[in-house]
Amino acid sequence: MTPTLTHHTLEARDLTLAYDGRTVVEGLDLHIPPGQVTAVVGANACGKSTLLRGLARVLRPASGSVVLDGRSIHDRPTREVATVLGLLPQAPVAPEGITVADLVGRGRYPHQGWFRRWTSDDEQAVAAALAATDTAGLADRSVDELSGGQRQRVWIAMALAQQTDLLLLDEPTTFLDVAHQVEVLDLLTDLNAARGTTVVLVLHELNLAARYADHLVALRRGEVVACGHPRDVVTEELVRDVFGLDCRVVADPVCGSPMVVPIGRHRRTPAADHPGQLATR
Repeated sequence: MTPTLTHHTLEARDLTLAYDGRTVVEGLDLHIPPGQVTAVVGANACGKSTLLRGLARVLRPASGSVVLDGRSIHDRPTREVATVLGLLPQAPVAPEGITVADLVGRGRYPHQGWFRRWTSDDEQAVAAALAATDTAGLADRSVDELSGGQRQRVWIAMALAQQTDLLLLDEPTTFLDVAHQVEVLDLLTDLNAARGTTVVLVLHELNLAARYADHLVALRRGEVVACGHPRDVVTEELVRDVFGLDCRVVADPVCGSPMVVPIGRHRRTPAADHPGQLATR
């Protein structure tokens, strides 16, 4: 049985996050729109993953706060937070020898308790997560035996089995080929549409972020440079400012979202005297 969804609020207030005394995110304010898909983008080492870890209560703020439903997330019990907010980190590590079914089943742990054991609802949640990620056929295999792409889909299945109303994923398309990247993003979009799940993604690929997100957050050196609908955020100036890339922004021919076309020093165009062949200018 699918649990009733509640739209929870999540925001950062004057948030500063640091590692080993080095500030990565400083004085950041951010509101995550409930019931929408938010994508966080930016150049490498700009603080995207650090921000997600802070929002997920994994990293304690150096100052400021992360607020869940009007209350500091660090003042709430761990199990309580885990029933509301799920996190798929960038490089999760599975226990040695664990099977796919057992790993996905761990997504149900926040729903367990001293007097509540495994139920048919747990079984259905795991089966649905395996089916949604096309990993049901791997259920009895050891996670150690899987390819990088298969492993990533299994981790996503575990996050789905948790059935939280807020789902945070750090580069969930890592290790996946283009076809599986699109499948995963379609899956998360379907989850958002069907259940209203609030989804927050750190994505490396700006064009996919612009296509799938309702709300885009652009980071540069730990600060929010722009946020809003992708049509309002993705501009040639923004891409140059955040990514250091000269480009043209055109309409995606499939869905009309902004699409970034890089301008490099070397470009190939069809040769006028040799149709079908490419010549370097």
